[in-house]
Amino acid sequence: MTSGQSTGSGRFAGVVPVAVPMAVMAGIGLWGLDRGGMWGDESVTFQVAQRTVPQIWRLLHDVDAVHGLYYLFMHAVLTVHPGEVVLRLPSVCAATATAGLVAALGVRLAGPMVGLWAGLLYAITPMTGHYAQEGRSYALVAAGVTGATLLLLRAVEAATARAWWPYGTVVTLTCLLHELAVLVLCAHALTLALTRVPRAVWSGWARAAGAAVLVLLPLVWVSQGQSAQVAWLVTPGWDRAERLVRNFSPSPDGVVFWASLLLMAVGLRARALAAVALPLLLVPPGILMTVSQARPLFHDRYVLYSLAGASLLVAAGAGRVAGALGRVRFDGRRVRVGGRQVHALLGVTGVLALIVTFVHQLPVHRQDRSAAHRPDNLAAVSALAHRQMRPGDPVLFVPSVGRLAALAYPKGFRQVRDIALRESAPRSGTLWGREATPEQLRHRLASVDRVWVVAEAYALDPRWSPRDPVERAKRAVLAEQFTVREEHARGGVVLRLHVRRALGDAPATDEPSTGVATAGEPFAMRRDSSGFRVERRPSVVDRAVPRAP
Repeated sequence: MTSGQSTGSGRFAGVVPVAVPMAVMAGIGLWGLDRGGMWGDESVTFQVAQRTVPQIWRLLHDVDAVHGLYYLFMHAVLTVHPGEVVLRLPSVCAATATAGLVAALGVRLAGPMVGLWAGLLYAITPMTGHYAQEGRSYALVAAGVTGATLLLLRAVEAATARAWWPYGTVVTLTCLLHELAVLVLCAHALTLALTRVPRAVWSGWARAAGAAVLVLLPLVWVSQGQSAQVAWLVTPGWDRAERLVRNFSPSPDGVVFWASLLLMAVGLRARALAAVALPLLLVPPGILMTVSQARPLFHDRYVLYSLAGASLLVAAGAGRVAGALGRVRFDGRRVRVGGRQVHALLGVTGVLALIVTFVHQLPVHRQDRSAAHRPDNLAAVSALAHRQMRPGDPVLFVPSVGRLAALAYPKGFRQVRDIALRESAPRSGTLWGREATPEQLRHRLASVDRVWVVAEAYALDPRWSPRDPVERAKRAVLAEQFTVREEHARGGVVLRLHVRRALGDAPATDEPSTGVATAGEPFAMRRDSSGFRVERRPSVVDRAVPRAP
């Protein structure tokens, strides 16, 4: 699986094509890293990782087992300093490593120029930058998968049993970071089939892959019992496939997008590289989308690691075009022009084209570094609560997932009383605590004349019908006994002051609504200027609101 197309030598061939994409990715990742607020998923990482190891272990038995290894890793990271920048630094480092690994794959399979372009393509793609700045596991999974792919090539070339140990170890750790990374084994199997490796290689790969799957099985078993976490996912259609294709491009629209597709097609002619990149690009998303027709499990971020295949194919196509331009026909005879100088000129031209693409997408990258671009901004919610609430005021979170704002930014809620909370999140082994029963909640609310409600916008829609009896009790008591006096909106969350109705006042039949949800579909989609779509959900990304115990 090595290429005979390498055109560089020495320092350029060994270091520069890998170092430059890593430097660019590090710069993009660190730019605006402190955007001034965590959103829901990041806040879960932040508050769970700061629990003790026994508390984390207890949580994983009931919810979020799929992120267990990541939480334990982040527990060690946040021990150094619990802050938003530190929370996101592992993702920045992982994305930086992935850009270098993509470049290394390109160098190995098609030469230094293709490697340089592939690494830079990966670094400037908006989807890469988005997850490089998110305190979740997806950038780390992408690094693990890309590293495992490079180790696969080395193990095939070495053709020894010992060479499969690094591959098996990296694959196993990556799958434990997120179990859907296991789909890369199917991509690697197709790569081995396309390259027609000998039986001994298949045997070594099968042992390594089998060991990884065996280690993963307990996690799969536990996570199956926590499937309500992804109950919000929908069956993907062709629109989701199109969105994924556009997100895998350095620009989702216009000339750059169509040029990328064309170069991908040309890149298929680079057989050694295509045998690695094409399965990585198509197999994991294809399998996940197919399975999701029966049981929805698909989301773009779960196959972020497949983006490396797109970057490699586009760069390989550009390399073949550059090779054609390095030759001319004169008087009916083929003449090779310029040697190293032409290759250097073409390499610089390709880099300049990538710079122009990045500059064109600069507004998208800048927008992505705003806290307002995420589904919610819990720092803004906490700041609003701090300004509006008085010491001792009761507060009610609708639904209970809204308590994440208080867990991530407790300062804004420090002097108020969480009227529904029965047991704190760390002590109860849950993500946002256990709440009182419906009867207890009614009794508690009967003793107050005013209550602040921190609500997700969809939860204020009269058509929203929660399954949780506690959430139904919250809505019923507020509608029957209280009326809205004040309303404020900030960071994707609505803050309302409810006061008790005067005797004789009829209950309101139609509470004010923000109108973002429709009956039975509490999800709203919006598309920014890049086409990179952001989802507003009824709860944190990887989980649904649990039922009351």
